[in-house]
Amino acid sequence: MILEVGRWALSRSAEDSRAFGCNGTKPPRIAVNVSALQLRQKDFVGMLNDALGESANGFDLEITESLVMQDIEANIGKLSLARKMGLEVAVDAFGTGYSSLSYIARLPVNALKIDRSFIVNMTRNSDDLSIVSTIIALAHSLGMKVIAEGVETREQAVLLKLLRCDEIQGYLFSPAVPPETITRYLCDGKRLDLDG
Repeated sequence: MILEVGRWALSRSAEDSRAFGCNGTKPPRIAVNVSALQLRQKDFVGMLNDALGESANGFDLEITESLVMQDIEANIGKLSLARKMGLEVAVDAFGTGYSSLSYIARLPVNALKIDRSFIVNMTRNSDDLSIVSTIIALAHSLGMKVIAEGVETREQAVLLKLLRCDEIQGYLFSPAVPPETITRYLCDGKRLDLDG
């Protein structure tokens, strides 16, 4: 059942992506979580191709750190093929698993997503701030971008900007919303000013 739901989510995301273009603008990238069962499939890349087709270059696959480490050699191969399709790959919840730093350098990924558990207290906890700062430096030194999850306050967003975090997401900007709300939001051109 989960495989069917996963295929449906990918196909539906591809449909929604086409609707997100506003006034002829390019639609934003869409991130889709990958389950352990999906990644274990021998035809994982074929399933991605069937579900996304020509839309693949507008998508990011998010795979948790612990999941990608389960069968590292096989997953490196699968993720390399996904990248060749035009997909970007992010290691989700980074910092919560037990990855070896030598494997992080070998993974064919574009981004590390810092788990919200480090973001929530980083303005009050020097250990969390050090971890966030170190993950950002590590990712950049490996040519990866960094995404912070769970940003809820302006103070967190400003600090992440100072630390050179590439992207931030969380309730400060918006909770999860249905596709039609995303289209309206994009067409209105709303932005949050972190400089003022």
